[in-house]
Amino acid sequence: MNGIDHKYVIAITANTSWYLYNFRKNTIMALLENGYQVIAISPADEYTHRLAELGCQTVPVKIDSGGTDFFKDLTTLFSAWCVLRKHKVDVVLNFTPKNNIYFTLAAKVLDIPAINNIAGLGSVFMSKGMVRIICRHLYRFSQRYAAKIFFQNEDDRELFLTEMLPDYLYTERLPGSGVDLMRFKVTPAPDDDVVRFILISRMLYSKGVEHYVDAARKLKKRHGQRCEFRLLGFLDVNNPAAIKTERMAAWIEEGNILYLGTSDNVEQEIALGDCIVLPSFYREGVPKSLLEAGAMGKPLITTRNIGCQDTVNEGVNGFLCEPQDTGCLTRAMDRIINLTHSQRLDMGNESRKKMVREFDEKIVISRYLTAIEQVLS
Repeated sequence: MNGIDHKYVIAITANTSWYLYNFRKNTIMALLENGYQVIAISPADEYTHRLAELGCQTVPVKIDSGGTDFFKDLTTLFSAWCVLRKHKVDVVLNFTPKNNIYFTLAAKVLDIPAINNIAGLGSVFMSKGMVRIICRHLYRFSQRYAAKIFFQNEDDRELFLTEMLPDYLYTERLPGSGVDLMRFKVTPAPDDDVVRFILISRMLYSKGVEHYVDAARKLKKRHGQRCEFRLLGFLDVNNPAAIKTERMAAWIEEGNILYLGTSDNVEQEIALGDCIVLPSFYREGVPKSLLEAGAMGKPLITTRNIGCQDTVNEGVNGFLCEPQDTGCLTRAMDRIINLTHSQRLDMGNESRKKMVREFDEKIVISRYLTAIEQVLS
């Protein structure tokens, strides 16, 4: 698309500027490099100015990402319509659930092609209440108007095509959101007789954080100072499954875990780890933390759960455990502790090979550029 006469306007939307900057930065840069004008649409936060520094225009909108207030969602839908219309958008790329729904509906009214990314179905599709029923209907109604839908794992794609969109033709599976192999380079953990585990995610019960803490409690009794258990990620977020500050404080007081808060340089924290753990039991896409850790040459422990299991070849670059099974998780972590430092490095090198082979972010960006060219033509 280099040298195109008309600067097509591509809107990229999500429920936080943090998400767009941390997960879609290189996609935005690729769009700019290919001659597109890019508008980043998301709620304003401390990362909004960083998006502007990339060279794209930023437009703030209000999105109650974790809420179920119908009138707030109507406001989001109206705001989406206003923004897309005002900026004469040619194509809109949507990420995160409410953006996929409401920006697609607004785009349909304005005859703008929408390309959506279903990055996991989260905790809503695990529940059995009215929220799940409403959510399914909203997805079924809105996604039929998408020009293309990308899925991050085959399970989600199959669910949509069998239960919600049986006649929809324009789907593709992507290797998660991919990983930047230039930024996340192999970095061996220190060989100092301490095995460091780290869980990187929003601090949600559905991410298996409590199971990780329980496993840490057991392994600390067994191995003492030979092992260390770290947590990194947003605490007390706007989510029904959020772990509250006081609960985290109680865990820290026990002396079995270290909570590191948040970091803009996650690779520095990953570098110190011997193994990255994510015992998630909700419907993930493909967890970014596992891709980044794998790219840095770390063994992975995660669950036999949709999205998560795609990152691990059992016994080769890590171990899989059953969802919500603390005993199984504890045994997997114990296996890592009992490996030699050299064996952990060998397992981590297999992680790197897998990320290079299957999850290179360049694959994802290339597929987006192709999809945009197709809908514009």
